[in-house]
Amino acid sequence: MDEGRCGNLDTKKLEAMMTAVEQGSFTRAADMLGYTQSGLTHMMNSLEKDVGFPLLVRGHYGVKLTPAGVRVEPLIHRLLAADEELKREIMLINTAKEETVRVASYASIAMHWLPEMIQQFRTRYPGVHGDIQMGSVEEVYRWVREDKADMCFASRQEGMTLEWIHLKDDPMLVILPKNDRAAGQTSFSVRHFDGREFLMPSMGFSLDIGRVFDSFGVHPLIRHTQVSDSVVISMVEHGLGISILSELVLKGRKNDVLALPMNPPAVRELGVAVRSKKELRPAARRFLAEAVDMIETM
Repeated sequence: MDEGRCGNLDTKKLEAMMTAVEQGSFTRAADMLGYTQSGLTHMMNSLEKDVGFPLLVRGHYGVKLTPAGVRVEPLIHRLLAADEELKREIMLINTAKEETVRVASYASIAMHWLPEMIQQFRTRYPGVHGDIQMGSVEEVYRWVREDKADMCFASRQEGMTLEWIHLKDDPMLVILPKNDRAAGQTSFSVRHFDGREFLMPSMGFSLDIGRVFDSFGVHPLIRHTQVSDSVVISMVEHGLGISILSELVLKGRKNDVLALPMNPPAVRELGVAVRSKKELRPAARRFLAEAVDMIETM
């Protein structure tokens, strides 16, 4: 059998053939499968044409396999079993996972965007649940690549291999103590970063901030932290350094610090990363569409 014929094998024809052999009769097999006898005969003739040699011997005694048919019978059983296993797995994916949209994000987005998104989505689709995972920028991107999440809400990173959907530019603000010498100013000149102690937030924000420093060519005295945004703000309050957080991170917080826009301004680009919009399951695709519409109206 050449490669062209191998590619033409139809599992329905193979299933019908094995049923005919098990029943020993085209008539009984046709009744079981819901075919006419002539229709089943035509199907078997077509199958033998596909493989390139006779598989069945027909006679007054019934139907049985030819020597070549006997030779390939174990392989046919294995193929049909694998086909059935594949169908079961596809069914499980489309039923068990269809009811859950798996979303990864930063804490700030999970706090300010996702609850309202999921609430509105479940109002329209009450049978679909949202599974939220929070992590750093490296983690949320990796979870999408490894199919542990359908999508991640994050800031755009250079060199990413995922499909990107832009949602919103998030202004980056300089966080300073209330008694800082910049008090009374409406913005913070980027040149004033040089030589100042800078508290670098954790959870991947360093990538966005580092990109800002590189683009403006400034060199603060960076002190890396492994603490939450709230702790970074508290450290700034106590005069331990200055920092940068985004407008979304600071939304709703009441802290005794200054928050000034940079001059020139800087933003982090927020959006959604997916492996492929075309490959998203229907529920995830609907959630993404609703999320885009909702952010546009916020």
